[in-house]
Amino acid sequence: MKSLHAMTRSVLGAMALALTMASTPAYAALQIKLDEGVIQPIPIAITDFTASSPRDQQTAAQVSAVVRGDLERSGLFLPLDSRSYIEKVSSFSAIPRFGDWRIIKAEGLVTGQATQLADGQLQVDFRLWDIFGEKQVVGMSFKTTPENWRRLGHLVADAIYERLTGEKGYFDTRVVFISESGPKIKRRYRLSIMDQDGANPSFLTSGDYIVLSPRFSPTMQAITYMSYERAIPSVFIFDLQTGQREVIGQYSGMTFAPRFAPDGNRVVFSYSRDNNIDVYVVDLRSRRPVRLTSDPGIDTSPSFAPDGSRIVYNSDRGGSPQLYVMGADGSGQQRISFGQGRYTTPVWSPRGDLIAFTRQSGQTFSIGVMRPDGQGERILTTSFADEGPTWSPNGRVILFTRTTAGRGNASGNSSVWSVDLTGQNLRKVLTPGEASDPAWSPLNR
Repeated sequence: MKSLHAMTRSVLGAMALALTMASTPAYAALQIKLDEGVIQPIPIAITDFTASSPRDQQTAAQVSAVVRGDLERSGLFLPLDSRSYIEKVSSFSAIPRFGDWRIIKAEGLVTGQATQLADGQLQVDFRLWDIFGEKQVVGMSFKTTPENWRRLGHLVADAIYERLTGEKGYFDTRVVFISESGPKIKRRYRLSIMDQDGANPSFLTSGDYIVLSPRFSPTMQAITYMSYERAIPSVFIFDLQTGQREVIGQYSGMTFAPRFAPDGNRVVFSYSRDNNIDVYVVDLRSRRPVRLTSDPGIDTSPSFAPDGSRIVYNSDRGGSPQLYVMGADGSGQQRISFGQGRYTTPVWSPRGDLIAFTRQSGQTFSIGVMRPDGQGERILTTSFADEGPTWSPNGRVILFTRTTAGRGNASGNSSVWSVDLTGQNLRKVLTPGEASDPAWSPLNR
């Protein structure tokens, strides 16, 4: 995704039109309550956006298609088939014929327009209408360079999501992942990046060496990951703006499983030294590492709580991999997982309320969540191999790697999937070829 050169966001208050409500029947407010478990998707009509000139018509339709796709994939919205529309919206300034939309059972209506400005920028305006309330509930305007038209669609979807749920959307984000290609005996692994909906994929590394476990910085356009390009596998940082990469320090043993701290100034990782694997944290300004664990077991996959006060990690110090939580300074280490199976790859939710993990039980792998005290464990997905969860920035959706079974119960093909916290909205994410190790970016700034 190219950088956003200019963007404006303004509430179209002047465009809100007074409507007579005296004869409107009682209705439930157009909103989604995310704390009510499994949610019935809201039927919503999303019209093809209009254009101020014929040259912008295709772009207008493409932007509205991005909005439609984002909202549908969230599982919270049910975009209605445009063939069912009675009213054909031809003017952005017109008041909808609300009765026509009620007939097809739409509860919300999105209209919009795209305009090529005199300075060459593309502006998209949209309005969200409450059909039963017969009123506009939000209207905004965004603009950027024409080649970034997809991002305008994501911004519109985010605004609708936030207005109806009360929480930030996650559509204007990216995902870094490992693109896999070639035969199993000569596999090629490339660090890759794409929009959260699978669009605009690109490679960040050549594939000449193995790369694993990429993770975004929460505060800057950077990624940390483990690479085999040196004599000893090491943790690197990749600057997305410059394309430059650097190793985080000189270590005598392998460093791996890196993840940024919430402040972006530190990286927590595992370090194999003297036949022992422990969790360390390094300040990127001083490059001074601090050891946090010293148990004879394997301590790995550390992940900070969003407030930076604690770290969750997995350790086999008790005989099998289980989840543990400790203070950010290594104090107060205690086990939190006690279910059947092996618990690995924990990651703290951006909301701070849950920890996602991989659990192996028998011949299957699952993605689950539990509270930071280990209570309330729930399994969201199970297959031959579901592994490596990563959270959307609003803490409502999880991406993970799903690997199919190959011949003789060996690993088959790998792909990226998503699931929401209900476990009901399970979907495959489109990627160019096989993919693994996804990591979600923070919200774009």
